[in-house]
Parts: sequence; C-alpha cells; structure tokens
Amino acid sequence: MADKAAKKTHYLGTGRRKTSVARVRLMEGNGQVVINDRPVEDYFTEEKDRNAVYGPLVLTDMRNRLNAVVLVQGGGFSGQAGAVCQGMARALKQMFGLTTPAEAAPAEGEEGKEVTNMAKALRDSGYLTRDGRMKERKKYGRKGARKSFQFSKR
Repeated sequence: MADKAAKKTHYLGTGRRKTSVARVRLMEGNGQVVINDRPVEDYFTEEKDRNAVYGPLVLTDMRNRLNAVVLVQGGGFSGQAGAVCQGMARALKQMFGLTTPAEAAPAEGEEGKEVTNMAKALRDSGYLTRDGRMKERKKYGRKGARKSFQFSKR
C-alpha cells in the first residue's frame, strides 16, 4: 500500500515525425533524459538533435526539474529527434496546458495566466505542430514516386 502512495505522477506525450514515433514520459526529477535506455548524449551524437530534444524543456524552464523516459522507433536520427521534441512538448502541455485542474479553476488568476502563457509559448515556438512532410509512395508503372522509365517513341 505504501508503494501506491509513493507512486510518482507522470505525464505522457506522443510525437511523430516522418516515420518516427516517440512515446515520452515526464516526471519530477533532476533533468535526466533517457532515450531507449541510453542517455541522450549517447543516443544523439549531433548537437542539433540534442538541442531539438531539450528545446521544449529549455523554453519552459524545466530543464533541470524534470526527468524524461523516451521510447522512440522508426526513421532516422533527425526524424527521431523531431518526434521526441513534439512528444516532450505534448507532455509539457498536458502538465501545464488547458487540461490541468489549476487552469480549469480560475481561483488564482496569476497562476492561470502563467500556465496559459507556457502552453501558448510552446504553440508559438512550433513545438506542438506536427510536421506533415513524409516520403511519397511509389506509383505503379513508374520507377519511384514521380520518376518514370525512359520513353521510347519508336
């Protein structure tokens, strides 16, 4: 019974980019981010991918206050980084956004406005927007999505 009382609350978010899907779980902690059971520094070797992962946390000033456990699959490294970024933003929105009880009850106007500003900041920065660009499918009678075989008149 003590285990259930000591159970930490967590917030879930799903992110998608191209063919990558990331499932993000945020909880209170000291700023550790683990992706597929590996630290983020080991998983993403390029700085731009690590910056994409940390972007929503830095924007909301939660970089050293939350731990994240991420399961990501499919696609390449940049697509996975984009999926993790969107998943983090969605989990933060669930934490701060319109679905929280603090936002629903306007008892303290100051806090409600701050929470709304954080959700709006995530939206305005583009972290919550799904990038719909995907690889176009191959069509029949063609070499790829658009390229055709060489046409011979005679």
